[in-house]
Amino acid sequence: MGGYFEVQKNGVSPFQNFLCYLGGSAIQTVGDNPVTAYRQLVQQYAKNAKGEIVKPEVAVQEARAVFKQAPMGASLSGLTPRMVGVLLKRVPKFGFLLGYTTITGSTGEPGFAAATTASILSAPFINPVRMIEKQQRGDFRKTGKERPVMEIIREAQQKQFKPLFRGTIPLMGHSFMSAVLGLVGQPQLQKKIQNELGSSSTLGQSACNLIASSIVSPIYVVATNPLSRLEVIMQTSSISGKRITTIEACQELSKDMAQHGMKGVFRGQGLGLAKAIVSLTLFHEGRMFLTRQAKSYNGAFEQGQK
Repeated sequence: MGGYFEVQKNGVSPFQNFLCYLGGSAIQTVGDNPVTAYRQLVQQYAKNAKGEIVKPEVAVQEARAVFKQAPMGASLSGLTPRMVGVLLKRVPKFGFLLGYTTITGSTGEPGFAAATTASILSAPFINPVRMIEKQQRGDFRKTGKERPVMEIIREAQQKQFKPLFRGTIPLMGHSFMSAVLGLVGQPQLQKKIQNELGSSSTLGQSACNLIASSIVSPIYVVATNPLSRLEVIMQTSSISGKRITTIEACQELSKDMAQHGMKGVFRGQGLGLAKAIVSLTLFHEGRMFLTRQAKSYNGAFEQGQK
């Protein structure tokens, strides 16, 4: 265990690096929650109260109506399970990601193999939190209020908690793309931008971070938006009712595309792009800030030991 707390060549220990990832995730979660909530409602309201698929414009109007009716409630909806999820979701994901990197002896940023391992192994831990988060917003159309977490858990308990694992398969794909593009690709791209422009530009690390996030985000959104739709379809259906399988969710997505073309498949894509840029930038900005603080602390500690 000593090696896990030992300061590496990058100036921080693996444990400190893990805490910096968690801290960056917490900052990201608070900052992007309003966009996350709005995007889910746009996707969730793809069907009206009668179960009929509606035009994307109608879904957007309904989502806006919810936010106009209760702006604070809608913006903060799902934040509690998401903040709890920083531990329940991110500890396994970052643990597997950074653990794999440490075990393989890498001292740099996590690679693609680590991202793949983390995406598959962390999915069962992440899914229940995402399910509860989406269920909290399930009754906004009727009541304008989010459902209590304990009410959702008690309802799931009646079915041996199996409903909490709905949507795990699309989540694995979503998590993989998130890890590969957001956790691995973005830092690598940011370094390339800094190396290319560093000597001839006044752009700082934060500006390069924003540029890298803006480049990665469109790719990320195109790759994950259909998967996000599948998650919403599977995880917003009634817990007490019949579950929607992955195949049935794909059929519903296909029906939406048949009626409304690519707009049907990519409902909420514009919001997803805004969310991705905000999320990636906040996460890496928070992570880098905390990493700098950890390096500063380690340097001061070493000086004090001499």
